[in-house]
Amino acid sequence: MSNRIRDIRKAKGLTLADLAAACEPPTTAQTIGRLETGMRQLSLGWMNRIAAALKVEPASLMREASAAPAQIVAQLGASGPEALAAPREALLPSALAGDGPAPMVLSVTASAGEYRAGDLVWLRPLEAEQRARALARAMNRDCLVPRPGGRFAFGRLIESDASRVRLLPPDAGHKQVVVDNPAWIAVAFMLVRAI
Repeated sequence: MSNRIRDIRKAKGLTLADLAAACEPPTTAQTIGRLETGMRQLSLGWMNRIAAALKVEPASLMREASAAPAQIVAQLGASGPEALAAPREALLPSALAGDGPAPMVLSVTASAGEYRAGDLVWLRPLEAEQRARALARAMNRDCLVPRPGGRFAFGRLIESDASRVRLLPPDAGHKQVVVDNPAWIAVAFMLVRAI
């Protein structure tokens, strides 16, 4: 089992020093770093202290090695969706954990249509063996689709057939995007917006 302290800390926008200061009693950034990397054993006492400082349940700090975490795989900017240099783990609300492929997350960095900078669009990949039937349910919903060259297309699914999909980007005035034989299609199912 590995821990998720670093992922949760970064998702909350905290530095090592911030988390160390938030612990009760306060500790050092070096100690937090050692706990994150596993150089120091994460005891039950430390789990409770760090969880309280992060305002999460202690159990959420642990991750099974076999569990595939949800990942932020792309960001939506002024020029459209772009792949991240390296995917980042996204914190999955406990109510969404379950069977099936791990959700993907699109991070919005510039407002586009109904999406605002800072939004996280959670997407669920369609199961390959059920894609034909699932595409009918995905019609007129926002989808993320890979394109050649490591790029992505994001928009409302307006048409699909056996070999291609057509997406209407969220910004008004943009032309539809046609993607031939996408490797996968992920359908938006949740929008997380900070208030």
